[in-house]
Amino acid sequence: MNTALVLAAAVLALVGAAHSVLGEILVFRRLRQRGGIVPTGGQPVLREFHVRILWGTWHLVTVLGWALSALLWRLGTGAAGADLGTWVADVAAAAALASGVLVFFATEGRHPAWVVLLVVATLVWWR
Repeated sequence: MNTALVLAAAVLALVGAAHSVLGEILVFRRLRQRGGIVPTGGQPVLREFHVRILWGTWHLVTVLGWALSALLWRLGTGAAGADLGTWVADVAAAAALASGVLVFFATEGRHPAWVVLLVVATLVWWR
């Protein structure tokens, strides 16, 4: 086991959680107008669409950080083998899928990034 990689994975996982939780408390709580999950306030500086994609992008960092954490964890635990490449590709595809769903949800499908991210996930799993 590589302790440094395992610790790096744990730190990334914690940072991802802290990033999302603190963002919700310190940034997005004040931008919620209708009590939903995705904030819609921000006027007059930001339009609703911009606040939605900002929220989605904020949490996208967490999703990708957790995916990187999972990769480091796997490498650090010494569980490498012939299937490591397959596992890494599957983690990348799952991260792309989760990111696409997040952007779709955040922007109500109006930002095209969700399509691209789902295409990436599909291509990786199609390999």
